[in-house]
Amino acid sequence: VMRRNPFGMDICCRKGSRSPLQELYNPTQVSLSNTAILHQIRRDQVTDTCRANSVSSRKRRVLTPNDLKHLVVDEDHEMIYCYVPKVACTNWKRVMMVLTGRGKYSNPMEIPANEAHVSSNLKTLNQYSIPEINHRLKNYMKFLFVREPFERLVSAYRNKFTQKYNTSFHKRYGTKIVRRQRKNATQEALRKGDDVKFEEFVAYLIDPHTQREEPFNEHWQTVYSLCHPCHIHYDLIGKYETLEEDSNYVLQLAGVGNYLKFPTYAKSTRTTDEMTTEFFQNISSLHQTQLYEVYKLDFLMFNYSVPSYLKLE
Repeated sequence: VMRRNPFGMDICCRKGSRSPLQELYNPTQVSLSNTAILHQIRRDQVTDTCRANSVSSRKRRVLTPNDLKHLVVDEDHEMIYCYVPKVACTNWKRVMMVLTGRGKYSNPMEIPANEAHVSSNLKTLNQYSIPEINHRLKNYMKFLFVREPFERLVSAYRNKFTQKYNTSFHKRYGTKIVRRQRKNATQEALRKGDDVKFEEFVAYLIDPHTQREEPFNEHWQTVYSLCHPCHIHYDLIGKYETLEEDSNYVLQLAGVGNYLKFPTYAKSTRTTDEMTTEFFQNISSLHQTQLYEVYKLDFLMFNYSVPSYLKLE
């Protein structure tokens, strides 16, 4: 007996049914309408923050194709996902591969992590013409996932600078950070860049020279700069802290919630609040204040309060 792939029919041919955008703003299911209110509050928070901080609103910046390279498009379900590294983005890319794969994949967790990051496996918004981009921005449901900014930062640091296998990061950024931030660096440290301290990483981030030199790497770039929430109206803002509920809500809106669930697995290595507190112990209050300024819009926009461990000047 041939087993039918549950994705075959529903996933590729949902035309005629309601789009995720319609389902979000006019829910037919009661279970979806309570959640809709929560997401309305999150949207309003972003709008208010953008308004309050729109110093440059008069000369509104026009987005370039380069600004859209983090927006993954799912044509079949009319959704656009802006991925933010260190916020479950590997799993979300896996899910997007299942959604857009037209039956090629059925279980997100069977897709190897490195496969999820191969750019040709997913289509991004910058690959479309201007009219096509505008059409999708207007008619597709746009969503992103965010995380407490300093927890995300510590997670990026731990992943990129304390793991021995990340030699490309050590060479590309570690050597630069050591050269710039360490007084009497050894020749080996300058060559390898594999022992960057968190304090040095913070000093590098707040150094005005760094910002002038090139944009931040996506792993520590602000969500504000990666996804442009003041220029692109996101319909749904998921949070790392409620990852499972928010992710499954997106899948429900897409009409695939019955047979596709967001992958969950308990990772013991996860960066926690306690861990983040510890990392900030050795950061001077001046540096803490300067770092908070760098990530301030992310804190405000996504309603994260100033961490209790910070000693701001």
